[in-house]
Amino acid sequence: MAEFSQKRGRQRDEVLGSTVDFLLANARLVLGVGGAAVLGIATLAVKRLIDRATSPRDEDDAKGDTTCLEESWKELTLLKTTPCLQPRTPPAALSQPASLPTPLPSAPAVLGCGGSEAVRICHHVLPVREDLSLSALSGDCFTEGPSDTEPQPLPQPSSPAPLCLTFQEKLLAFERDHVTIPEAHVALAKQLAGDIALELQAYLRNKFPELPFGALVPGGPLYDGLQGGAASRVRLLVPLVLEVGLWGLVPGVDTVARDPRCWAVRRTQLEFRPRGSSPWDRFLVGGYLSSRALLELLRKALASSVNWPAIGGLLGCLIRPSVASEELLLDVQHERLELTVAVLLAVTGADAEDRLLLAWPLEGLAGNLWLQDLYPAEAARLRALDERDAGTRRRLLRLLCGVCRGHPALGRLDRCHLTQVVLRLGEEEVGWAEAALGERFLQALESLLDSLERASLPCHFNPGVNLLSGLREEEIDDIGFALYSGLQAPERLL
Repeated sequence: MAEFSQKRGRQRDEVLGSTVDFLLANARLVLGVGGAAVLGIATLAVKRLIDRATSPRDEDDAKGDTTCLEESWKELTLLKTTPCLQPRTPPAALSQPASLPTPLPSAPAVLGCGGSEAVRICHHVLPVREDLSLSALSGDCFTEGPSDTEPQPLPQPSSPAPLCLTFQEKLLAFERDHVTIPEAHVALAKQLAGDIALELQAYLRNKFPELPFGALVPGGPLYDGLQGGAASRVRLLVPLVLEVGLWGLVPGVDTVARDPRCWAVRRTQLEFRPRGSSPWDRFLVGGYLSSRALLELLRKALASSVNWPAIGGLLGCLIRPSVASEELLLDVQHERLELTVAVLLAVTGADAEDRLLLAWPLEGLAGNLWLQDLYPAEAARLRALDERDAGTRRRLLRLLCGVCRGHPALGRLDRCHLTQVVLRLGEEEVGWAEAALGERFLQALESLLDSLERASLPCHFNPGVNLLSGLREEEIDDIGFALYSGLQAPERLL
């Protein structure tokens, strides 16, 4: 009978041990580290009490029970004095809202560290030291950390506030990053242009000693502070020295071409100075100095007679004449920049107003006429207006050129179009300080859009010339749509 009881008690111990192992295996997932420790101690005490009830008592067992009970309280006391560390949330979860843990269906009665069920278990298992058990269960492990049933929000990492720039600030940043040219590049471009001018002047004097060419003068927007983006283009004027009293100017509207942009250079005093007395008489067509004939002469010389490889090797760059353009262009490649030099035959001082006329590849009846160049007058006027009130008109022109240069539709607008808009606005008595640059930029776009709607952009110094006459209707529509969209969201143009 005793053996049967002992065997039956052993079977009951095995079933209880399996149950305890299952609870302890899942307790850490549900209760956390502290709750699992409390439940383990409580379960150990229950098991020992059951062992004591099912086994015969003797003096050694009684002593063992007392010793085990004292060790259990010591463990509870140690647990009370040891704070529970909160599990660290992984960095990826910092941006996610805290969610409540889902209770496991296998253990619905045990809900968290410090829950009522854990306290009730310890209270029934250890009734002798009730005050100590409750104080231990309500110690640091349960009061310092937040409970699973009431999660407290995790501290959110401080993120930098989004950078909101005004249009004025974005415009100035665009100017700094895409418009302003480094001084070193400007100085290098001017040096290369000056050296090429000296070499070309020496060549012309040796090649055409009978033709009186003046001193070649490099210039253009780069020299007047109107170039933006890159030091990529320089004008090189090749002036013709005409005899005083032998040449006169005829407005283009009075010729068969009826072109207000151009002038005809007519040979005069033929009764006193017959044809052949001037070295330029060989380029006369119908009594007028032909710009087309002079262009062909200089084009052939630049393309075939000048030893550009030797000149480029001397200057430390590669120089090649452009054969694809109707203009006289020299492509200069340096290790630090690429430069285009436009060679322009010019007539100056032919009348009292000292007009500057250029030999330009014109078509039709105007092919032998000379195009009046208003760039020097426009640049001088912008400089005078800015010096009068310390304004930003020239900066505005550089910004407009920089925006239009990289735009597929606005790229059809050249510097001449944009200069007229800035000149028209520049004459108005409005604020031209740097603080108003963004406002003036939008105002210039509105003025340009208004001109496109009317298909009329008169030249500032020659109102009879409509600068939009060279654009097709489809191109004007594309430019107008791009400007209208840009005014709705001007930041997209930058």
